[in-house]
Amino acid sequence: MSISPLVIKVGGNDLAKLGFIEGLAEAVARLAQSQPCILIHGGGRTVDVLLDRLHIEPQYVDGQRVTDEATLTVVEMVLTGQVNKQLVRALLDAGVDAIGLSGVDRGLLRVEAWSAALGRVGRITSVRGEVLTELCEKGVIPVISPISLGPEGSYNVNADHAAGAIAAAVKAHSATFVSNVPGVLMDGLVAPKLTSGDIKRLIAENVINGGMIPKVNAALDALQSGVNAVVITDLDGLCNGTGTKIVA
Repeated sequence: MSISPLVIKVGGNDLAKLGFIEGLAEAVARLAQSQPCILIHGGGRTVDVLLDRLHIEPQYVDGQRVTDEATLTVVEMVLTGQVNKQLVRALLDAGVDAIGLSGVDRGLLRVEAWSAALGRVGRITSVRGEVLTELCEKGVIPVISPISLGPEGSYNVNADHAAGAIAAAVKAHSATFVSNVPGVLMDGLVAPKLTSGDIKRLIAENVINGGMIPKVNAALDALQSGVNAVVITDLDGLCNGTGTKIVA
């Protein structure tokens, strides 16, 4: 591709907020005027709502969802069947061409089991980047649910990890992780720029913890694979170009 794509990952906490998906679609449509975009999404808040209705208690280890068979059924249904199509519809309404995929489609994301403790959670082993670049070359925005293909069928994959692996596979110049926080916070303020060394130190000092750990680790993986920079921000930051930039 003549212009490397921008990989955008959006977290699940904000997707349920009134007007967020429409605002995201408008922001992505503007960005897509100057460069190809690939959108990867989570949907954890919506998953938790349905799990609660089914009286299934969510469990997490180091920010990742423990996924047994019952939880996997809910996660796949919500992410691939509901959230993915909401985002595709919003992008189409915003005037851009979009297609919804999961990591299972065309074997886009293949995984191995992460650990016995996490159940049906996968660690990405390969990405068919050409599937995505071909769509980008046609002016189509791929919208990707991180449910992926593993040795025993579908696996749940952390969307941050999926975004990092996809960014590396398509040789993205940069990736942006859109979350419910404006960036990595230090003493209540957004750190404008951090190095990989800073990130490792802040994790060790427990300044970075919880759900932010998978985000920054995915950023480090993407940097190690050749992505120049990863930005962690919120929707306003995506529109305004602010947030925490992580560089090697």
